[in-house]
Amino acid sequence: MSEREVETNAEKARLKLRTDNKGWKKWGPYLTDRQWGTVREDYSQSGYAWGSTNHDMARSKAYRWGEEGIGGISDNKQHICFAFSFWNHKDRILKERYFGLTPAESNHGEDVKEIYYYQDATPTHSYQKMLYKYPQKAFPYEKIIAESKKRSRLEPEYELIDTGVFDNDDYFDITIEYAKADEQDILIKVTVENRSKEAAPITVLPTIWFRNTWSWGYENYKEKPTLKGIGNSHIEVDHKLVGHFNLYAENAKNILFCDNKTNYEKLYGSPAQSLYAKDGINDYIINKKRLSINPESLGTKASVHYDDSIPAQGKKEYRLRFTNTNPEDAFEDFDALFQKRIEEADEFYAPIQKGVTDENLKSIQRQAYAGMLWTKQWYYYNVYEWLKGDPAKPKPERGRNEGRNSSWKHLYTSNILSMPDKWEYPWFAAWDLAFHTLPLARLDPDFAKRQLLVILREYYMHPNGQIPAYEWSFSDVNPPVHAWATWKVYEIDKEANGGVGDTVFLERIFHKLLLNFTWWVNLKDENGNNIFGGGFLGMDNIGVFDRSYDLPTGGHLEQADGTGWMAMYCLNMLRISCEISLKNPVYQDMASKFFEHFLHISGAMQSLGDNHISLWDETDEFYYDMLHKPNGDAELLKIRSMVGLIPLFAVEVLTPDLLEKLPLFKRRVEWILKNRPDLANLVSSWFVQGEGETRLLSTLRGHRMKMILKRMFDEEEFLSDFGVRSMSKYHKENPYKFKHDGGIIQVDYAPAEATGDMFGGNSNWRGPIWFPMNYLILDSLEKFHNYYGKEFKVEFPTNSGNKMTLKEASKGVARRLLALFIPDAEKKIPMYGEYEKFQKDELFNKNNLFFEYFDGDTGKGLGANHQTGWTGLIAEIIWHLNKEEEEEE
Repeated sequence: MSEREVETNAEKARLKLRTDNKGWKKWGPYLTDRQWGTVREDYSQSGYAWGSTNHDMARSKAYRWGEEGIGGISDNKQHICFAFSFWNHKDRILKERYFGLTPAESNHGEDVKEIYYYQDATPTHSYQKMLYKYPQKAFPYEKIIAESKKRSRLEPEYELIDTGVFDNDDYFDITIEYAKADEQDILIKVTVENRSKEAAPITVLPTIWFRNTWSWGYENYKEKPTLKGIGNSHIEVDHKLVGHFNLYAENAKNILFCDNKTNYEKLYGSPAQSLYAKDGINDYIINKKRLSINPESLGTKASVHYDDSIPAQGKKEYRLRFTNTNPEDAFEDFDALFQKRIEEADEFYAPIQKGVTDENLKSIQRQAYAGMLWTKQWYYYNVYEWLKGDPAKPKPERGRNEGRNSSWKHLYTSNILSMPDKWEYPWFAAWDLAFHTLPLARLDPDFAKRQLLVILREYYMHPNGQIPAYEWSFSDVNPPVHAWATWKVYEIDKEANGGVGDTVFLERIFHKLLLNFTWWVNLKDENGNNIFGGGFLGMDNIGVFDRSYDLPTGGHLEQADGTGWMAMYCLNMLRISCEISLKNPVYQDMASKFFEHFLHISGAMQSLGDNHISLWDETDEFYYDMLHKPNGDAELLKIRSMVGLIPLFAVEVLTPDLLEKLPLFKRRVEWILKNRPDLANLVSSWFVQGEGETRLLSTLRGHRMKMILKRMFDEEEFLSDFGVRSMSKYHKENPYKFKHDGGIIQVDYAPAEATGDMFGGNSNWRGPIWFPMNYLILDSLEKFHNYYGKEFKVEFPTNSGNKMTLKEASKGVARRLLALFIPDAEKKIPMYGEYEKFQKDELFNKNNLFFEYFDGDTGKGLGANHQTGWTGLIAEIIWHLNKEEEEEE
């Protein structure tokens, strides 16, 4: 975008004011959707976080590490929080938080049982919009739990839509919107629309509260902040760290006050520590307990109280304003400011979506971006403090200090982070986060870069160089995609800045990536032969064994994906080194180092070395994991899965122009290839100039690449109508059987939810389609095309007789991924499966959910349903398809 365009683009101008999460970004959607059931809130002896705090306890228990709410916002350290509660006059509790199941209650792991959509947002949160669908019938809490417990792993999940509460349109559409008048002046609007044919009552409770920092016994936080009611429509908000604010509410009935403190009497049968506990407003509204709220209009939690009957198919609008100013009329310019921010949001997205003429695609992309921005969260976790307990609370059980995450006592997080899904995964996941940064970089490259950097900071990364995985076990190992994401974000930012790249960012992150790379090499290369294990590696149940634990057979695994990932990591680091070298020639030495290391890994995959180990099976012409048994025997585990496709990702193309600018690197490469013919043979394509005199580095030589592509593009194997499956359909009729200890471990093709118990049945890599892996496939095919050019063609699909370039094949896969979201020939949207309401009702089907993964045969969306984290990559896919169409024209 040109400087002139920035000047006329108000949101772009706001982004330019500062790069951190202050200023216009100080207030945003930083509440989580679920704080209960998290590791951080677990102080139990058993370590079972789901039992330590549950949904029923949540309304009565003050949290230690964060706050949750429906459609909520907070400041960037979550001191002051705001969200909504509702009551349909039938539920047994206020709808104060989203409901969902724990792993023990569900047949496929934890799962939210609500319907809500993120519809719009800007990166400074100057405008935000979401929709929540609230049933008018009593919410079927018990029915969902009972039915879900009955179901086996072989049955689908029981969803809210299955209960029939939406069948006759007896529900409210509740639209929540925020528009900032200034950095600390926020207009709030909630619109309740009755979709029923009859009038229906509703209580609306816009709620403001303070995160509890005063109950834990720390000297710096002994002073409580205060909320004070002024009449029926004004709350004064005072917090010594954040400042003085006013919350104005238009035409409120009254304001209800209590304290954000635990109801000890209710939860634990011990004496009450507050007359007006956290659940006081709930008890006042639902149970008519007048003594549960503070009659003096003081507290640390307060709800503006609206009671209305909404006419049949009518609507009611509620307006509030949270501000650090003292306006004479808080609502005088309300509608005009709202309209202005909406227009500015459209103005911001116009150049990003330039050329996307299909209104449906434009809507999908914008909602994907909205989801990415709404799922920012303030994430707080001081592991040392969490392990030892708080001064004002009982000392934790013995052994806690040696328990979960005890080797991560240095880890202290207090940052705005991009979450995978703020209900199902309300904690950062390192490899998910790497993918999040690509679509985020289109909107706010500074935020994307900060996300990549912060995970590598000394208060996250282990002193030994390991990147923390996620709070359930920071020591788990995820695929090393951080360097790949770094390069992609750099390229996106460079293109947006007219070809000027942020090499300072690259250089800053490079050193931390180097520490992590060294950790991988030192820890995960079992025998020093450049074949890597790695453990879990993100793909939960893809193998025979749970790769997070020791093998039941003894011995160790040499993993095709672990080795492929490391070859990719080498090339990512090589490319970053080359780019930095253009400004600082010293880094040519690092480029040379990674070039040579890549050759050694490539050699190991090609069956070089003393042991002549090969992960490539000459009969099947595919890569497999190898099990090394304690007795010295070795066995290939012949599962045709995504594991065998990952070597495709290790590819890089270098241009002659780049090599000419790096003479020291070029000289070293030529020396290695001349003096080590054994290694030179591994990259024989280096000597064959490709399209535009390019040079290719890849773990796959021509034949192996063609064989992998042949399987990958085969609709009877990996290629689905909706992308590339995580496991070959071959195993539908030919399950893999592994003999062990007198029994058989069987791996079946399972295109939908998991049919087994590994990882709690919560996700499944034995057939479904996953966006992160598909995106890496698209990226790799593009790189191969940049070398091989227009003359190199493959059959797509395999056995179709249809020949196309690798770039065209990449577009073919991309369009199949896009097909998940758009109506097919029968006007059905594949990701919504058999649900007629989602398929035919425009009040549902115009909104998009971004599922965690998709059925490999039908395309039905599965798992977490707000995982714009990495399924938000659809926004990038639409962007690239549109760009390519423009270039062709």
